[in-house]
Amino acid sequence: MTNLKCLIVDDEEVSRMVVRDFIKRTEGLELSGEFDNAVSAYDVLKNTPVDLLFLDIEMPQMTGIELVQSLEKLPEVILITGRRDFGAEAYEYNLTDYLIKPITYPRFLKAVEKAKLSIEDSDQKLVENSSDDILYVKADNKIVKLSLSEIFFVEALSDYMLINTKDKKYIVHSTMKALEKKFPENFVRVHRSYIANLDKINTIEDMQIVMPQKSIPIGNSYKSNFLSKLNFL
Repeated sequence: MTNLKCLIVDDEEVSRMVVRDFIKRTEGLELSGEFDNAVSAYDVLKNTPVDLLFLDIEMPQMTGIELVQSLEKLPEVILITGRRDFGAEAYEYNLTDYLIKPITYPRFLKAVEKAKLSIEDSDQKLVENSSDDILYVKADNKIVKLSLSEIFFVEALSDYMLINTKDKKYIVHSTMKALEKKFPENFVRVHRSYIANLDKINTIEDMQIVMPQKSIPIGNSYKSNFLSKLNFL
């Protein structure tokens, strides 16, 4: 597994400093940023996915729980609180774990291991069902049954894959190589960042595949293989 990208959201500077230090000391974790308020974090999280969110509950303007409620796609979330009675929030919203201040390193590691196990489990959810047309993807803290025929294309976003259907997008923690093995022959790698479903192509022009939602570039190194898959008249 690649390093987990972490984000800290806590209005207490000392608390952020402690979590920041723990992240730096822990193999497999990478700090992507930190915020002292949930509003700024929301603006980033809605566009830039992370793997693991360390989130304080009690903050002005927007609480940690309100941030969780406002996000369409959640990473693994470890709540941070100074009150033991807030621990139930983690279970109510099916979050990874919660840490009570002052946070100790052993307890921090235990929560991180839970997050790692959850993410590893997510990576394995892209598995075939008894039907060759079915994938299961973990999205929004639930496992979604997805027909391969619904998928238009897959786009790479750093350590994530974005599976695009007509109406929805699913962010999956995986690699292009792993996804290529899951898909049948009508899904073809056309660019280092794209896999296209040949059945969904409208037209091809100027080294671009035109689909309803987007035009996808065809990479020079993938062009020959891609064209060989097309049924020319």
